[in-house]
Amino acid sequence: MAKEPATATQKVSNARQWVKQHFARGILPPFSFVMGGKKSDEFIRNWKFQSEKMVSREADSEETLFTYKDPDSGLMVRCQVTCFNDFQAVEWVLRFYNDSEGKSALLEKAAVIDHNFEATSAGNFILHHAKGSNAERSDFQPIDETLLPGKNIYLTPSGGRSSDNTAFPFFNLEMPDKQGVVVAVGWTGKWYADLHLQDKNSVSLRSGMEKMQLYLLPKEEIRTPRICLLFWTGEDRMTGHNQFRQFILAHHSRKVNGSFAEYPLSGSFDYGDPAPCGEYNCLTEEFAIALVKRYQQFRILPELFWLDAGWYKGCGWDKPKGEWWQNVGNWSVDKERFPHGLRPVADAVHGVGAKFMVWFEPERVRPETEIDREHPEWLIKIKGREDFLFDLGNKDARLWLTNHISALIEKEGIDYYRQDFNFDPMPYWEAANQPGRIGIPEIRHIEGLYAYWDSLLVKFPKLLIDNCASGGRRIDLETTSRSAPLWRTDYQYGEPNGYQCHTFGLNFYLPIHGTAIYKTDSYTFRSGLGATAVMNWEVTGRESEAIPAIQHRIKDYLALRPYFYGDYYPLTNSRNTTRDNAWLAYQLHRPDKGDGIVLAFRRKDCAEDSIRIRLGGIERASKYELFYEDYNIHQEKLGQELLDGITISIPQKPASLLIRYEKTPNK
Repeated sequence: MAKEPATATQKVSNARQWVKQHFARGILPPFSFVMGGKKSDEFIRNWKFQSEKMVSREADSEETLFTYKDPDSGLMVRCQVTCFNDFQAVEWVLRFYNDSEGKSALLEKAAVIDHNFEATSAGNFILHHAKGSNAERSDFQPIDETLLPGKNIYLTPSGGRSSDNTAFPFFNLEMPDKQGVVVAVGWTGKWYADLHLQDKNSVSLRSGMEKMQLYLLPKEEIRTPRICLLFWTGEDRMTGHNQFRQFILAHHSRKVNGSFAEYPLSGSFDYGDPAPCGEYNCLTEEFAIALVKRYQQFRILPELFWLDAGWYKGCGWDKPKGEWWQNVGNWSVDKERFPHGLRPVADAVHGVGAKFMVWFEPERVRPETEIDREHPEWLIKIKGREDFLFDLGNKDARLWLTNHISALIEKEGIDYYRQDFNFDPMPYWEAANQPGRIGIPEIRHIEGLYAYWDSLLVKFPKLLIDNCASGGRRIDLETTSRSAPLWRTDYQYGEPNGYQCHTFGLNFYLPIHGTAIYKTDSYTFRSGLGATAVMNWEVTGRESEAIPAIQHRIKDYLALRPYFYGDYYPLTNSRNTTRDNAWLAYQLHRPDKGDGIVLAFRRKDCAEDSIRIRLGGIERASKYELFYEDYNIHQEKLGQELLDGITISIPQKPASLLIRYEKTPNK
């Protein structure tokens, strides 16, 4: 049975009205599932329906619990809906509960959203989405696809990490009548989204967990992915993207003491020691403290000192299996290199006014490490593989991990927590599936991950979490709500053109993400800019960057960072971002202040020394002063001129251009 179309063809102007239209007694809800071989469309309107107002956990929002219960089997679907009053946004998550003494009928094909979006006029429906992360220049590359009759667009990430390679769980459906909807999926596993052009006026969307076919035990409950819809209207689809960016800042970013938590400018302890040292296994307590003092000596202190992998037992250049990755599962400090633990390093960091972050990879366990020896029952193993999955779906395992890591955070003086995840979990979840229970291991693991992070955030109210998974392969609405990707890709360390591409693509949806800055020249420095960044400038050898240049760039970064929380406008074609013969340019605009920046890059093989760009967010009748930082040139332009287009030039290649602008006051 096809889903019913939207009850009205008017543009969505009030998210609360949308909720009332689609979650009500006798109305087919905007989700679906199959139970015992029958589609929920056939029976759910006959189930007992209840609506209950909840205490909202978010400012400017309303939370309602809608319950659908089968009077015969006792199966319940609890749909927790949050409606945001400051944005035209709504989101929900489903929970299936078996309120009976026997096992439930088989549940499958659960679509957390199963809905038709209908336009007021015929025309093209365009899906704006993105590639996930695969340590490539094309990570997060924007993709624009027009939906065609008889052809669906199916999105799902590879391997079981939510933004891995083949799909990214944020996308914008642009409709032909100057409206659209930005969709976000919150599921740190294998989700799917399936879009079909129903007719010339409507598109259907189904999305949920990709592999689920299971029965529930008596009194058992499971949750589904979270779905978020942000409705927008406007001449330009960037209206929707920018509203969504501000929505993420307001409702899905970490808060500390009730206020927005700004992620830091970081500095690293590692600079690649000589052979036979590995990537991280030669750092010592004395050297780490000396580096902190060196940063202080040269007045180049970061806001955060970042201790990456290899600080734990088993790591060391003189050990037979001394590499960092061979010892994940040993979550105790290596006392040979850190005889007093990490606390002396933390104290040195705190003594210069900075924060201290430490790397962990708790979900991966290697053979013969502490966890493997002491608690093999907590591990999911696959024959022939030496990576074991720590089962966060096992409550005893999760509680042990929470207590163990919490004790380390407290004892060692750790301010921020960095979690990595460097292998695909899907084969392990599939190996753990039981007949009639396909999907339970994945569900329980992801529920456990959220419970683990939430416990840390409650226990340490000022804690920030850095979300890494071989770079940015685990970015979704749920992880974004609890963390941010400070290292968004494992693509070639320091290659600036790729970093430009990653910024260009991610900025469509997320304001907070970062990467490393390896050099102080303008081109490399600007390529790594973002709302957060990592200073990977060498400060210990003959190849080090000049100290005055580092000082200058830190000052520049702190001045430019606030713009990355503003509105975003791509100024060049997104199809050419990965080429070395292209220009790449984008704009960040602060509507409340009437100012912004333009960053442009002419790459090494680009023949054209100038391009024409049209700025966004500008007031037509206002005047703006432009400052070309590289040439020390000031210009005054009418807003109309900036909207119609201006020509910018870069004579050299590769080279960059930074333009700051601000609205001039009326005289």
